[in-house]
This record gives sequence, structure tokens and C-alpha cells, in this order.
Amino acid sequence: MTVRSLSKALPLVMALSLAACGHSELGSELPAADFGNATMNNGLIQSGELNYVMALGTRFAQEVPSTITFAFNSAELDGAARAVLARQAHWIRQFPEVRFKVYGHTDAVGSGAYNYRLGLRRAQAVVAFLASQGVSRERLEAVVSHGKTQPVIPVPGPERANRRTVTEVTGFVARHPTVLNGKYAEVIFRDYVRSAGGATTTPATSVSGG
Repeated sequence: MTVRSLSKALPLVMALSLAACGHSELGSELPAADFGNATMNNGLIQSGELNYVMALGTRFAQEVPSTITFAFNSAELDGAARAVLARQAHWIRQFPEVRFKVYGHTDAVGSGAYNYRLGLRRAQAVVAFLASQGVSRERLEAVVSHGKTQPVIPVPGPERANRRTVTEVTGFVARHPTVLNGKYAEVIFRDYVRSAGGATTTPATSVSGG
């Protein structure tokens, strides 16, 4: 990217950053998860990284679906989920400087402890699939389960929209040459080429929660 094109790109970076600050899709954990961590947040601000992380997170959510859903009490990836994750993996492979985290959720059926474990299994299934598609596990941060604590639709019974995982941008790979040179804008404005991905499956779980 030339100095001239970069100077034209920076206003758009800021616009994307402002949009990310004001945009909160259902199912997004951006405000409540990592960016609520004061220590990490301060580090990103001091390094000048925060706006770029948020802008890239907005771009990821706009260009590929960030959420998949699951059958009741299952951590198995169905065909629709695998298709979405294949798109996520293809996007992620083209941005080797970027780190991601997967958040697992359940509906309200079942105990809190069981649903925490089920949400974690769902997040682990997604990480395993992304890794099978050529994404380095070193760029997939420790998976997180919110269990049934953050429903998209707050209902007491079964609800597929709540049985989901959400994949999010969480930062940059610290030792990557592009990041060491501070070329965050070049990462954000790199072309993304869509193509079909592969598919795998994960084992089903036993029935006890949602």
C-alpha cells in the first residue's frame, strides 16, 4: 500500500472504528468480553492498536457470518454450520496477522453448570473445525463459554438462536512482521477473495441441556 493510498484509507479506518463503537449486533460479545478487560484495553490503546482491531472486527462481521447455531443439546456441526465456518476459515487464512476468539452459548434449558460445559464444547467444536481448515491454533485464543447467560432472545424454553457460537476478532499476532512495522491499515484494507471451503463434522453430545 502506497503512502498516498494509505492516507486515503485512514479516514475510512476511523469511520469503521466509529461504526464499531456504535454498532452492536445481536449475539455480539464485543463490548462485554475482551474489550471490557481494562488491562488489555489499555494495552491496545497505548499501542495504537484498538481502533484497528475494532475496525477489522467490523469488517469480519460484515463480510462473513460470525455466528452459527446448534440443535438442542448438541455440539455437532451440521451442514449449514460447516458452510459458515468454511467461509470464516477462508477469511481468517487471508489475515495471518489477526487473532480470534470463539464464544459458546446455550439456550435456557438445563442447569447453569451443564450449559457452561455445553457452550464450551460448542466453542471447542468450532475451533477444531477452523484448525482442520488450515487456521493455526495459535491464532485461536482460549475458547470461552457464556452458557445460558447471554441469550439473543430471552425466553425460558428452547430457542435455536440462543444455541450458538460467535467468532470475533480479538487482536493482532504480536510477532508478525506486518504488526511489528505498524502496518495495521494495510491489514484492514487487504482484499478478501471469497471461495468455497471444505467440511468436517464433530461428535454429537448426550442430551441434558440446551
